Amino acid sequence: MLNPALSILVSLIAVPPMSEPRYPFFEPLDPPRRCQVIAHRGAGLLAPPNSPPAIEQAIGDLCEWIEIDVRLTRDGQHVLCHAETVDACSDGHGRVADLTWDEIKRLDTGAWFAKRYSGTRMLGLSDCLSLTKGRANLWLDCKQIDPARLLEEIHSADMERQVLIAAPPDVLRKLRELSGGRMAVSLAWSANAEFEKQVDELRPAAVEIAASELSRERVAQLHARGVRVIANCLGAANDCRANWLLALANEADLVQTDLPEEFLATDIFHRERAWPVQFSLHRGALRYAPENTLPAYDKGVRLGAHYQEFDVRSTLDQHCYLLHDATLNRTTSGEGPISQARADAIERLDAGGWFAPQFRGTGVPSLDDFLAHIQERSLLYFDAKAISPEHLARALERHKLTERAVVFQGPQYLARLRRLAPTIRVMPPLYRADALDALVERLHPYALDVSWEALSAELIRQCHDRGVRVFADAMGETDRAESHLQAIEWGIDLIQTDRPTQLYRAVELYCAKHPQPAAAAH
Repeated sequence: MLNPALSILVSLIAVPPMSEPRYPFFEPLDPPRRCQVIAHRGAGLLAPPNSPPAIEQAIGDLCEWIEIDVRLTRDGQHVLCHAETVDACSDGHGRVADLTWDEIKRLDTGAWFAKRYSGTRMLGLSDCLSLTKGRANLWLDCKQIDPARLLEEIHSADMERQVLIAAPPDVLRKLRELSGGRMAVSLAWSANAEFEKQVDELRPAAVEIAASELSRERVAQLHARGVRVIANCLGAANDCRANWLLALANEADLVQTDLPEEFLATDIFHRERAWPVQFSLHRGALRYAPENTLPAYDKGVRLGAHYQEFDVRSTLDQHCYLLHDATLNRTTSGEGPISQARADAIERLDAGGWFAPQFRGTGVPSLDDFLAHIQERSLLYFDAKAISPEHLARALERHKLTERAVVFQGPQYLARLRRLAPTIRVMPPLYRADALDALVERLHPYALDVSWEALSAELIRQCHDRGVRVFADAMGETDRAESHLQAIEWGIDLIQTDRPTQLYRAVELYCAKHPQPAAAAH
């Protein structure tokens, strides 16, 4: 039976195309997506809200829009802050309106969130405009502003085509008056006659509607007037797949969300049923949750990862845990080599507090706990960092996952593993094309982990001719949509990524270039 939200989506008749929009905004992506994303306060769940790291994360995730909150300091400077006071988001105290910009810019607005953000400073609006110019559009939630100064800052930054303003109607009237009607503003939808008057008077570029209030007729009426529709999906109960599907079904133009990466996964997996490539998430969804932890792998499932990569190391007393580094220092509250620690000490560590507040208290998962937890929800990309082949084989056999895992290690280790458990799928690294035949003859691998530098259409063809799949890690500069798209065009089988939204974009571009027959989508 179809998911109810999917049933609604399938049954809805498409809304007529939008009339020419009143305000042409900057398009960060070319070609643009049909439904664009507004990241609430940047990536406000993963970095201090409204901060440079939160904004950079949202831009890196290919969000076209970023919602930010604007307030006025005592000396008339616009700053990015949601709350009326700085108490909860900094090491300072007091109302923003009672503090000067000089006082505010000395505050640490990152340490409260996580130690790795210590030293983060509150952004002034002019600095935010510089940071996002030519990269992402801004939706300004104006808590308290000076309309004339705000317009001057936007004009000085030459950002009129990248800014949409939300504010009370009286403030919007002033902004429209001062700008000669040229400043783009947004309204919140309301089912009363006053709203219709405001639409006629203020001629908004966009109207915000709660996802649960969307309807085909309402969206069509606004589109006919050249007004974009923003689906508000904020809130734990609303920021979910069912509401995202409703927004897409009703042809909303933008979706405001705290989970842009999950919305993008929902969108791409709904539209593109015949995927041209599989993907693996590196150490789980490490961009959105602490690496090698259960929340990172749960997130990976929600992001649609075909495989998830995990690293395993052993303690002094030969218990196996998920950990990438040889030491505990970077990703846990512990110190020193894991090989010199005992299991009871590992069980007491916090592996999440360094990442974000909502992950405080997350433990370092044992291999058995992880395998029992993930079960058949994802295929496994097993990086055997420091675990004996005997322990590895027994663990996979115990959890009946030998045919759902591919094991990465050096040729000598994998040859030993194959002797112990011939059905386990092995994947050695391939750094040079001239080593291909020797590796295939020795190990008969399921796949080869090919270095990105060695990838080519010819090498992939040679591997396929020998019955071997090609996996490759996209890291750093190669972990972007353009590089992913090239590898997909060459016929790669799997891309391992830290940035799934870049992979989604590559798939979107590939499928637009190579459309599937209608029957292939079912």
